[in-house]
Amino acid sequence: MKTIKINPADNVAVALEALKKGETVQVEGQEITATGDIPAGHKLLLQDLKAGENIIKYGYPIGHLKEDHKKGDFICDVNIKTNLAGLLDYKYQPVAAAELTNPAYEEWFPKEKLTFKGFRRKNGDVGIRNEVWIVPTVGCVNGIVNQLKAKLEAEKGSDGLRIVAFPHNYGCSQLSEDHENTRKILRDLVLHPNAGAVLVVGLGCENNQPDKFEELLGDYDKERIRFMVSQKVVGDEVEEGMKILRELYAIAEKDERTDIPLSELRVGLKCGGSDGFSGITANPLLGVFSDFIVSQGGTTVLTEVPEMFGAETILMNRCKTQGLFDETVSLVNNFKQYFLSHGEPVGENPSPGNKAGGISTLEEKALGCTQKCGKSAVCGVLQYGERLQVKGLNLLSAPGNDLVASTALASSGCHIVLFTTGRGTPFGTFVPTMKVSTNSTLAKNKPTWIDFNAGTIVEGESMKDVFKRFMLKVIAVAGGEQTWNEKKDYQEIAIFKNGVTL
Repeated sequence: MKTIKINPADNVAVALEALKKGETVQVEGQEITATGDIPAGHKLLLQDLKAGENIIKYGYPIGHLKEDHKKGDFICDVNIKTNLAGLLDYKYQPVAAAELTNPAYEEWFPKEKLTFKGFRRKNGDVGIRNEVWIVPTVGCVNGIVNQLKAKLEAEKGSDGLRIVAFPHNYGCSQLSEDHENTRKILRDLVLHPNAGAVLVVGLGCENNQPDKFEELLGDYDKERIRFMVSQKVVGDEVEEGMKILRELYAIAEKDERTDIPLSELRVGLKCGGSDGFSGITANPLLGVFSDFIVSQGGTTVLTEVPEMFGAETILMNRCKTQGLFDETVSLVNNFKQYFLSHGEPVGENPSPGNKAGGISTLEEKALGCTQKCGKSAVCGVLQYGERLQVKGLNLLSAPGNDLVASTALASSGCHIVLFTTGRGTPFGTFVPTMKVSTNSTLAKNKPTWIDFNAGTIVEGESMKDVFKRFMLKVIAVAGGEQTWNEKKDYQEIAIFKNGVTL
């Protein structure tokens, strides 16, 4: 099979292999001859269309043609224009309960309640890692933080607990919302259960004052979270930090894994460097997995609000209540207003890599992107920096930027981020960031980036079999198996910034 028509209503098919000019393919019994070369992952027009008529993919419009096109033409970003505009009014039209599950998938789900090996924390929360983290309150102490990491690693050796530092550029010279965003993300980082112990390193004169930041933590575990304010240290602040870190390390290294119900796993859903296969392989796989986790009583979180534009009504009508619908409308329109307030168009999003991979408009990306959350009901809506309160599928306010969005997912309380990609990326945020390739070529070419290959879905392996392998892989990662970003020590944070810098 060289092409696939995803939805019966579609007027384009996706080339699963590159097509040559003049090559004829069968699409649902119809012979289509390519009028030009069509790269793999890109679109083949199935009927003659006039300028202004919509291109339909996934059963929905993904934009309209700029000029007339013939059956067999290559359709890409050059000849499609988005239908997206400004703010919209939405009406709550909840889908029937029967549409919030997929009967075809339910028989794949194990009936027994599954477990993974995790760490039960003092407050009852659960972590899937037991690392020692060093967190600066302000970018001015990044050098100290990096030096502390290096010295502790050299002292403890490669067989000990992982030690991770999280330098960043903020914590001072910020106002209002930007300042609060920084404080919230750093709070969420410090309190995250994947850390067995945390040293917070401050300077002393920053806007993000260490004592006020400590208040933001609430009733925290003072045995495992310690503070050092560098300006208050008499003498060598690095040696003082090492004394504290040795104490924290000794506490954390005694922790042991225990059986944890899968209902306590929290999973972030993210995509980046997408291609024409994303909405056919990896994203639908994550959708099945998301429904599976929710069926087990667990939690998944979808973010990248700008990449919901064009598919937002699908999510809105899956909201369990009118209140959640209203919150989702605000989530979408507030982000649109953010674009408009900066003089930017609402519909401009796909990156050069997305376009090269076969994604032409933001609507097309959104309809593939939202498949990552399956068919479950929306049970919660989170603002940027907020922490999870309810189980089930949640929506989170954050931009599409890979590291900013992944950091936001981890900050909400996700133990792991599942990251689908058709182009590839090595990065990781402060929780395991598991890369899922949309095509086998990427998995073959970048074996030290990709943790799981979903490309076999278009090569004859059934979704059922791929899902079962994927489920076991995620449970293994939750139980301690390292992702490639962890093996490479690629763990970073990025904080959303909107306003001025003083």
